[in-house]
Amino acid sequence: MKRTHHCNELRPAHIGQIVTLSGWVHSRRDLGGLIFIDVRDREGRTQTVFDPSDLPKELFDRAASLRSECVVAISGKVRPRPAGTNNPRIATGEVEVAVRALEVLNMAEVLPFPVDDPEVASKVKLRLQYRYLDLRRPEMARNLRTRSKVATAVRVFMDEQGFLEVETPTLFKSTPEGAREFLVPSRREPGKFYALPQSPQQFKQILMVGGIERYFQLARCYRDEDQRADRQLEFTQIDIEMSFIEREDIYTLIEGLLRRVWKLALGKDIVTPFNRITFEEALNRYGADKPDTRFGMELEDFTGQFRGSGFKVFSGAVAAGGVVKALNAKGLAGATQGQIETMTEYAKSFGEKGLAYIKVEGGEWKSPIVKFFTDAEKAGLTQKLGVEEGDLILFAADQWLAACEILGRIRLYCAEVLKGQGQLTIDPNRFDFLWVVDFPLLSFDKEQNRWYSSHHPFTAPVAEDIPFLTSDPKKVRGQHYDIVVNGTELGGGSIRIHQPEVQKTVFEQVLQIPPEETKLRFGYLLEAFRYGAPPHGGIALGFDRLIAILCGTPSIRDVIAFPKTAKGTDLMTDSPAPVTARQLRDLHLEVKTGKKE
Repeated sequence: MKRTHHCNELRPAHIGQIVTLSGWVHSRRDLGGLIFIDVRDREGRTQTVFDPSDLPKELFDRAASLRSECVVAISGKVRPRPAGTNNPRIATGEVEVAVRALEVLNMAEVLPFPVDDPEVASKVKLRLQYRYLDLRRPEMARNLRTRSKVATAVRVFMDEQGFLEVETPTLFKSTPEGAREFLVPSRREPGKFYALPQSPQQFKQILMVGGIERYFQLARCYRDEDQRADRQLEFTQIDIEMSFIEREDIYTLIEGLLRRVWKLALGKDIVTPFNRITFEEALNRYGADKPDTRFGMELEDFTGQFRGSGFKVFSGAVAAGGVVKALNAKGLAGATQGQIETMTEYAKSFGEKGLAYIKVEGGEWKSPIVKFFTDAEKAGLTQKLGVEEGDLILFAADQWLAACEILGRIRLYCAEVLKGQGQLTIDPNRFDFLWVVDFPLLSFDKEQNRWYSSHHPFTAPVAEDIPFLTSDPKKVRGQHYDIVVNGTELGGGSIRIHQPEVQKTVFEQVLQIPPEETKLRFGYLLEAFRYGAPPHGGIALGFDRLIAILCGTPSIRDVIAFPKTAKGTDLMTDSPAPVTARQLRDLHLEVKTGKKE
């Protein structure tokens, strides 16, 4: 029996037609001598009715033996549902199919979990072990459909803008800078290895040297990092590079792309151009370089007020070149001891000994530190933070970056607590986009006593800052930009260095990579630049993160067909797995494992 309609297609206009549906048994109900079977495919489901007075006993008994997820083909006549039995929750809820024929295409064993069980969403291990069943759930089918449609929309949009889609290699050279790489041993070259690319960064820059001018790719990338809700070992990014551009060209392109995607996926018109905020302002106001601007609770600076304070923790931090920052978690004076301890642990994770805070309750400021404050200091806090009854004032006194980041983490935690208590409401359909710009080009690693790239070593410095590269690196700003929505970094990019002498200076004099290592790791790129490299820049957007936001799910695992667990394993195929001695011999490898205690 060949399918004539999918299971979300039948409407009152089809009444009287003979149709054939194919799919899975979503449910079976035996009522009053009739058997009702809902048949489901990826589009939806349709109710079918088996009436023993109209069917051979063998066919009716076959229907009675079916269980959930058996695969069937059913043929019959479309008719309206009896009065009062319509189901408004499904698109086919006004009709049903009176069955004339049934073919069982495959029986299903008893399932490890019901596909329609809403509780299964929280059973991650079980879902990943039986991912083929998990994919049948309507939520997963919807997510993958959204992913497919958005991927198509991206390709159409980029084609309209004159971009060429070019595939870059997934067997690359190891360039250990940044995240840990996956290595692939070479059988033909004993002792040598490929690396799976963390990104197509160097290849897309070489494409610009090659005159492609406008490149994009839905690129597969690999990073051997610990898993998080927004990170997997292998992931997809929308990778873009353009020649003869400035930062404004990237902003305009990406805003247009995201406007197209949001309209397609959610039917929403997003406002462009997006707001812009410098890295320094983002840290000063929100304590993060990917700020969630949908709520206030902004950080305030009190360095000047506490420079000569009697509270030595604050004045000492200022004397050491640090700052004093504070935020007001309005309405959170009733925070529990457990909540205060959680916030304190955030502070300790940055090296602090504890967390200074004040609860404003019963008309009093309750805290051991208040006795050290002058009336002027308390008045300054009240005025700047708008202190009222029921507020919780939280402090950080440290070097600028650490103080900002401490309160940034605490700010997000307080927002979650206030949301849980119903004191803070954030519209789930609100999307606050912004560009974060003017990042420092370099950061200093105290342990290794050297500078390293804040983004990557190919980021161009702001032109007027180039003279400071070797004399005062901390002053150098990079032409780097991040696109952020609701506190999530969607992607980042930069204008690239295209002058070989500047790139060589960054490698060898700033990052202190020895000349021989520079040649070994990046020699081909520097040589390519010698033959006429155009000014160029680009960006990469996290495709999995983008789809997760559009689908309203906190984990990218729910928008990837076959994701890994937090430990990087595939429970369905039981990988990674051992290989044979012969495979190791062919690769000229020997495995040594530590003894288990």
